Amino acid sequence: MSARGHSSKPWQRMFVTIATTVVGSFMLIFGLWSLLLPRSFGAFIDFPPYNEHLLHDLGAFQIGIGVSLLVSLMWSDSMGVALVAFIVAGTLHSINHALDRHLGGHSFDQWGLVGLVVLAGAALIIHLRAGDSVSSPGR
Repeated sequence: MSARGHSSKPWQRMFVTIATTVVGSFMLIFGLWSLLLPRSFGAFIDFPPYNEHLLHDLGAFQIGIGVSLLVSLMWSDSMGVALVAFIVAGTLHSINHALDRHLGGHSFDQWGLVGLVVLAGAALIIHLRAGDSVSSPGR
């Protein structure tokens, strides 16, 4: 049954699965490219002026979006999927701030971000232990 109470047709489910896989993979690949090869990605998107830290952060968030889409194919728990995606993106974002300190920002940025990731991790653990998820991983 779908969220609206109607059962989906096989072609609808297949379309949604394929589209989600394509979009999630695209975001993940472009996020990794932006994070790991920022100068190459910046040239590809013609992003003047070049800002390495901004491209690292862009990669972190694109990876988080890609992870959320791909994890949603295996797990219908929206709160769990959102928390996992934030934990991935937030962890990469905090690592960026630690590695890119010489490029600007504040000395406390990475620690504030780490705090948010730890908070999201605790929320995910409590959510899973409480059995609040809509369905278990693997549908």
